[in-house]
Amino acid sequence: MNRRSFILTPAGLAAAWAGEPVRIGMAGLMHGHAAGFFRRYLSHPQVRIVGISEPDSAVRQRYAGQFHLEANRLFASHTEMMDRTGPQGVVLFTNTFDHLALVQAAAARKLPVMMEKPLAVSVEHAREMHQASSRAGIPVLVNYETTWYRSNRAAWKIACEQKAIGEIRKMVVHDGHRGPKEIGTQPEFFGWLNDPVKNGAGALFDFGCYGANLMTWLMDGRRPLSVTALAQRIKPEIYTRVEDEATILVEYPRAQGIIQASWNWPFDRKDMEVYGQTGYVHTVRNEQVKVRLPGGQEELKAADPIPPPEDDFLSYFAAVIRGKLKPCGLSSLENNLVVTEILDAARKSAATGKRIRL
Repeated sequence: MNRRSFILTPAGLAAAWAGEPVRIGMAGLMHGHAAGFFRRYLSHPQVRIVGISEPDSAVRQRYAGQFHLEANRLFASHTEMMDRTGPQGVVLFTNTFDHLALVQAAAARKLPVMMEKPLAVSVEHAREMHQASSRAGIPVLVNYETTWYRSNRAAWKIACEQKAIGEIRKMVVHDGHRGPKEIGTQPEFFGWLNDPVKNGAGALFDFGCYGANLMTWLMDGRRPLSVTALAQRIKPEIYTRVEDEATILVEYPRAQGIIQASWNWPFDRKDMEVYGQTGYVHTVRNEQVKVRLPGGQEELKAADPIPPPEDDFLSYFAAVIRGKLKPCGLSSLENNLVVTEILDAARKSAATGKRIRL
């Protein structure tokens, strides 16, 4: 979770959308990233947001006033929005628990779905989404801010494509900020982030998903052997029902992953360290990497731009809707099924103090 959730690249959008604008339905306004979506895509000539649904009338009307949304595009019912506006795909901005019901509703209408991370609150929900996707033959995708980071793509290329640092031995991913309350999230957003049912957990799910997503990608989709986690509630006066601090240890046959998910960082951060047998690569924000290879010194390098339409979440989704791309990698359902297994096991480990084998 972060307020800087969307990266707009006009060239990427133009490459993905040829001809008529893509018709997009937007289900839910309870996720704070909805505001960023409106700011970047509401008036874009290549996109037509044909319907917006939100059961909470106060939230719906607040967004309507803030972004001057026409009444004929607003619905209290998600299914009514899908049925009456004819979208080609649906983006989800609900709490995480509601993802399952909306994927099932979209699948019944053969509509592709892309949701804000993470995929699900449990393995059971994730598997039911996979079944709905398979039966309907629709893509189900997950949007992470870090998917569109040039630095992450550069790190993957160095470590996995070029194999320039040798076989991966350790991965460390840091994600988080000072806390949802501290950074001023909307009341409705804070409300479900602090709810273990609607969010799945606290910081463990909210920010632990980033590391699990990236590590699954770096490990070529492989499931880990085991997961061990520690979760704490450092600010119980604010986070009354969920943890605000979590560390997850992920075991692979020949590597380890350490996921540090926190609502207690002094500053926002999303960065990754990948160590191989002979070198390392560290991401620096979203556009640079630090690399040290055998026989050399550490170098700070600019990451290459990501070619469109893979450089932006909605251009990627549009390309998938149009059949120009097949979902794979960080956004794919296959990756995020493994992510959910890791998070589910981490939650169990933190609750029991035991190492959980997958």
